[in-house]
Amino acid sequence: MAYLNTRARGSTGFDAIVVGSGISGGWAAKELTEKGLRTLVLERGRMLRHPEDYTTALKPPWEERYPRGRLPRAELDAHYKVQSRTGYTITESTAHLFVRDDQHPYNETQPYTWVRGYQVGGRSLMWARQSYRHSDLDFEGNAREGVGVDWPIRYADLAPWYDYVERFAGVSGQKEGLATLPDGIFQPPMDMNCVEKAFKAATESRYPERRVTIGRVANLTAPTDEQLALGRGKCQNRNLCMRGCPFGAYFSSNSATLVAAERTGNLTIRPNSIVASLIYDEKAGRATGVRVVDAITREALEFHAEVIFLCASSNATAAIMLNSTSRRFPNGMGNDSDQLGRNLMDQHSRVGASADVPGYLDTYYSGRRPNGLYIPRFRNLGDRATARTDYLRGFGYQGGAARLGWERSLPGEGFAAARKAEGPSGFGAERKAALSQPGAWSMRLNGYGEILPHPDNRVTLNRDVLDPYGLPTLTFDARLRENDRAMRKDMQVAAAEMLEAAGFKNIQTFDNPYAPGMAIHEMGAARMGRDPKTSVLNAHNQVHACRNVYVTDGAAMTSASAVNPSLTYMALTARAVAHAVEARRRGEL
Repeated sequence: MAYLNTRARGSTGFDAIVVGSGISGGWAAKELTEKGLRTLVLERGRMLRHPEDYTTALKPPWEERYPRGRLPRAELDAHYKVQSRTGYTITESTAHLFVRDDQHPYNETQPYTWVRGYQVGGRSLMWARQSYRHSDLDFEGNAREGVGVDWPIRYADLAPWYDYVERFAGVSGQKEGLATLPDGIFQPPMDMNCVEKAFKAATESRYPERRVTIGRVANLTAPTDEQLALGRGKCQNRNLCMRGCPFGAYFSSNSATLVAAERTGNLTIRPNSIVASLIYDEKAGRATGVRVVDAITREALEFHAEVIFLCASSNATAAIMLNSTSRRFPNGMGNDSDQLGRNLMDQHSRVGASADVPGYLDTYYSGRRPNGLYIPRFRNLGDRATARTDYLRGFGYQGGAARLGWERSLPGEGFAAARKAEGPSGFGAERKAALSQPGAWSMRLNGYGEILPHPDNRVTLNRDVLDPYGLPTLTFDARLRENDRAMRKDMQVAAAEMLEAAGFKNIQTFDNPYAPGMAIHEMGAARMGRDPKTSVLNAHNQVHACRNVYVTDGAAMTSASAVNPSLTYMALTARAVAHAVEARRRGEL
């Protein structure tokens, strides 16, 4: 990649600037450069190169300092106290990809768990890769139920872009023919194990509206020629994805979009560049560039371009826009509606049920599949059979079955966390011998549900408390509400119902402590909408009042859905770039 090393204030020569290099930023860089625009990507974190900087990807377990790589509680409390709330895997071999909470503080009026990764590639290196399309059930929900504002797009607007990004990224999965979970362009699905197949048969027999399928995951199972040409290969079933994949088997900015962007010759990427605010030209009525603080030298810099894509992550993008004040925008760039920083959303997590599985002691499976089961939403689908009176929207489940002692071979938020036993103990040869005779099976279902947008769930700038770079910190004030609490109760009950229908034993429901942010699906803060009076962005992800600024990360989301949002960020970004390039050609920006 080309690196910008100049320290000169006022450096120009770019057609486009992309803020952030994660999933959305990588896609913006790829699409802009492939369409001929000289593009500068600004990343606040360090440079991280694929694959040489995946320093722990091939590290054998016997070289780790701690048993099973688990950091001591004292070390987690000292450096990752907030992020370790999630139950997400911050281990000895993955901690370097997460920011240290003690070095990057923020403020909480109500608890909010902000998980961040400051490096080129951002959280595209650590995501769970679950890739699902929103449906019209999702896009029409707000209008149908009088919640928030209406999405300015529908599934038909995004469907060809879902096709486009799935082909390039590579998503393995099984077509199911469900209107509420649209099928996509899939590579061959990963296989269920014997217990999961039995669970599927029992669940679908007892509850026909509940479909059990394999997860749709952005791990290559049959790489295309295009993917092979980028240096990507087939998934090796190691389930060490969060260390960085040296095989390029899972989709990340580092292994895919930024590689494609670099090959155009139009990409310049500048790490250690903290974007403080946008530069607004009052006379021209447009943004002309960005102000940057160099994370190493603390020098103030400016970079200029004709079009700007904000892809820093929902909360970071909101911070940049709120800090971009001018005579035209005294309360932040594009904030005429007073919706900037409002309507924060996440998805429910840390709720569901687990059980012991009798039998199957003579069966096993090979590899460490980096994927699990998926049960799509089956509540409030628009018919009497699935309707609930105690809450709106719905939820799905991710999870799976494993032999006791191998639960951590499953992806997700600590499969063994709700179990009283984790199978064989010991270390080294003792543990290896014990695991050669694995114990009984167990199964867990983790619920992921939709949290509704609420204007008082918000993030604001605290100009009295500055970060180490002299910029305002963020203050979070978001909480669960009545609809959310009612849904969490049902998420436990429905999970237990399915485990019981399968004949499993010792069923334990759980609702672990949860606050927004813990699912790591931050959304909202600069929502799309039809009316500039009630939204920040239009149907093309443009800021209503500043048409050469586009926001395509989670900040743009108008509602959350029950499915993982990253695939939708990709599709929105590719679609927005196509619009921006054409609008620029017509002189409209």
